[in-house]
Amino acid sequence: MVRWIDSWYPSGSPFRLFSGVPGDSLMSRLGFMIVVLSATASVAASPPTFAEAEQVASVGSPFAVVREHVTADIYHYQFDIRVGSTPNARVRIHRVVRELAPWRPRRTAHAVMLLHGDFANFVTNFVPTRGHPASSASGLAPYLVARGIDTWGVDRRWTLPGADGDISDLGEMGVTQELGDVSVALAFARATRGLTDGDAGRIVLGGFSHGAQLAYAYAAADGRHVSAIAALDIYYDIAPEDADLRALACANASAGRDALAQGVTDSSNSLFITAGELARSTPDEISPLFPSYTNRGVLLTLAGLTWWLAPYTPVYHLSAPLLDAEGNVSELHESSEEVVSAWFASAPPHQSMRETVELDEIWCGASSRPSLANIRVPLFYLGAAGGFGDHGLYSTTRVSSSDVTTLVVRRFGPERVAEDFGHGDLLYAADAPTLAWKPLATWLLRH
Repeated sequence: MVRWIDSWYPSGSPFRLFSGVPGDSLMSRLGFMIVVLSATASVAASPPTFAEAEQVASVGSPFAVVREHVTADIYHYQFDIRVGSTPNARVRIHRVVRELAPWRPRRTAHAVMLLHGDFANFVTNFVPTRGHPASSASGLAPYLVARGIDTWGVDRRWTLPGADGDISDLGEMGVTQELGDVSVALAFARATRGLTDGDAGRIVLGGFSHGAQLAYAYAAADGRHVSAIAALDIYYDIAPEDADLRALACANASAGRDALAQGVTDSSNSLFITAGELARSTPDEISPLFPSYTNRGVLLTLAGLTWWLAPYTPVYHLSAPLLDAEGNVSELHESSEEVVSAWFASAPPHQSMRETVELDEIWCGASSRPSLANIRVPLFYLGAAGGFGDHGLYSTTRVSSSDVTTLVVRRFGPERVAEDFGHGDLLYAADAPTLAWKPLATWLLRH
């Protein structure tokens, strides 16, 4: 078994993980851990809690796995694999799956790995009922699992440290490292599925927002584990007619490079966390963040007028707003305020400045980057009219695949794009299961 898994990577692979574990390459070590897991999980009488697993992983244990209930017969597994000696050198892999019995997944013929977006991790984007605070949004991952799609994910390393955690290695967390972690996670998922489902074939790589940008980059740079890609609301190549958006990305990349040169490594998520927490606890009080707004008003503005801070498209917004006569957000009409505030409040406290800069540089086109022309596997693009939306369609024309499907979820015509389905509404809107998840699931079941 270990030799079979090891064949996916050559001997002496640069992705080296564990000391004291049989074998020389990454996949030998992963294979060893999977065999151990398979031998012990079936007899585990009292699996560790997530807090216990976090403690085990933080002190240097090479491998930790925990399991928690989501809904009905659907369970969430989290695997922490230590990959180095720095404080956050861990690859955190997730699996959401239906079970026959504890630690015994139901076999499936379809699988996808989902990459999360900014100020989030796999759980808060795709299994939000298990976030902290918990959200009432049902979650894309359980939806896909209930329809026979084994759903995996991997967290980027900046999601791991807590507010007071050690972030001394944050400056190393760039795109190259992240693509390596994605490759590890995909290989692990395939090997595990070989044991639990009898199918170690390639799987679909999906992503939301910047997670979708990384999915594009991985498929363009390597793609050895990938059977298809599903990009949720992003662009990778920017259309010629969107030269102003490219100029913005170049300016942001340059400013970010200057910040890195001055030693700034943390692109903090404190704004989103504080806005979410205050909107939940004291919505009608004056905001300490922006004193001209209430705490609820700050939440509505960040969600509904996001382009004020992040104009990825001319009226880019996270959640579809209802605008009053003065152009202010009076309420959200796709995702509820409770769901949006939970999304914000559950954000990881830290985020990598290096990643932010390097993703902007991909958009800018000023640095070497994997070419979309290298992508020959099927592609599904799912956009939100008020997010990246139609601006993401150009990237789908740049791949070499002959199997490309696109869908932009919209409520209105172009004259009302400022109030249309928002970026985050793809994950959190009440109608997301009908408008976005069902078409995605249908496509996944065909690929």
